[in-house]
Amino acid sequence: MERYDAVIVGGGIIGLASAWRATQRGLRVCVLERERAGCGATWAAAGVLAPDPETPTFTALADRSADLWSAFAEELRESTGIDPGYTRCGSLVLSFDDSRPDGEWLEAHELHALEPGLAADCRGAALLEQDAQVDPRRAVDALCALLGDAVRTRTDVVELDPQGVVLADGSRIEGERVVLAAGAWTARRLAKRLPIVPVKGQTLRLHGPLPATRIIHSQHVYVVPRASGETVIGATIEDAGFDTTATDEATQTLLRQAIRAVPAVAGLQLVEAIASLRPATPDDGPLIGEWEGLIVAGGHYRNGILLAPITAEAVAAFLTGEEPPAETAPFDPRRFDLDV
Repeated sequence: MERYDAVIVGGGIIGLASAWRATQRGLRVCVLERERAGCGATWAAAGVLAPDPETPTFTALADRSADLWSAFAEELRESTGIDPGYTRCGSLVLSFDDSRPDGEWLEAHELHALEPGLAADCRGAALLEQDAQVDPRRAVDALCALLGDAVRTRTDVVELDPQGVVLADGSRIEGERVVLAAGAWTARRLAKRLPIVPVKGQTLRLHGPLPATRIIHSQHVYVVPRASGETVIGATIEDAGFDTTATDEATQTLLRQAIRAVPAVAGLQLVEAIASLRPATPDDGPLIGEWEGLIVAGGHYRNGILLAPITAEAVAAFLTGEEPPAETAPFDPRRFDLDV
C-alpha cells in the first residue's frame, strides 16, 4: 500500500501550492485530482489579486497573501521558466453617477487621460494602485512542473479519513496527514458536514488589442487586460447547484456590461466562455485549519487565487507542526457549529 507524509485531495491552485510548500519542507506528498490539474474554479478564474469581502479579519488575510504573491510568482518563474504573469497593474472602480468608491478619486478628465478607452460618460473612478493580477493557468502549469509525478490526474477519491483515502477503483492511499482541498465538491462528495456550497460563476476570454492597461471594475463586471493579448471578463454569480454549463445568456450579459464600461471590448474576439463552481461558506471566509483529524483548505469562494500563497504556508505549517500565519486563525473550520 502506498504511503505518503501528506495526501492532498484536490489539484486546484490551493492544493498544488500547498503541496509545493510541503515538498520544500522535505515532505513526500501526493496530490489527487479527479480530472485535470486546475480544471475547476482555478481554470475559470480571472486572477484578480484584490480582496472581495470587507470584514476586517478577511482584509488582513487578503493583504498578507497579496504581499506574498510577488515573491511566490518569482519563485515559480525562476524554478520553472514559466512566467505566471504577476503584474501590479492597479485597478479602477468606475462611477457613472454621484457615488465615490473608496480609493484615490480621479475626476472624469483625469480618468480619461489615464485610460482613454473608457466610456465617455463615466464621471470618475477610484484608483487602487496596489491591486495586481496573475494568470492562474500559467501558475498551475508552473506548479505542476515543480511537482511532477506527485500530481495524479483522473484519480477520483470516493472516501477519506485522517489516515488516508479510498479511490474509485477500490485502492487505498495512506498518509500521515490528509489535506482536503477539493473546492466546491468538498461537501457534496467527501465531507458533507463542512459548510461549503457551490456558487456558479462564468467568465469570458477574448483576444485582440488591449482595451485598457489596468483592471476595470464597473458595477457587476470586471475587465482584466493581460500583456499576452488576452482580456478576461467576469463574472456572474449564480445559484445553480453543481451545473457548470456556460450559457449564451450569461455571455451576452457580461459582454454588454463590459462594453458599457469599456467600449473597445466590442472589437475583441470572443475565444472562450467557461463556467465553474466557487466554494462558498456562510460568512464568505475560507476554511483553513484542523477539522476532525483532517487539514482543511477550502471555502475560498471568489478569492482562491489571491489566497493561495498564505493558504499554502498555513497547510505546510500544519503538516510540519509549525505555527501557521496569524492571519489565518479567524478562519478555523471549527468556527461554525457543525453539529447542527
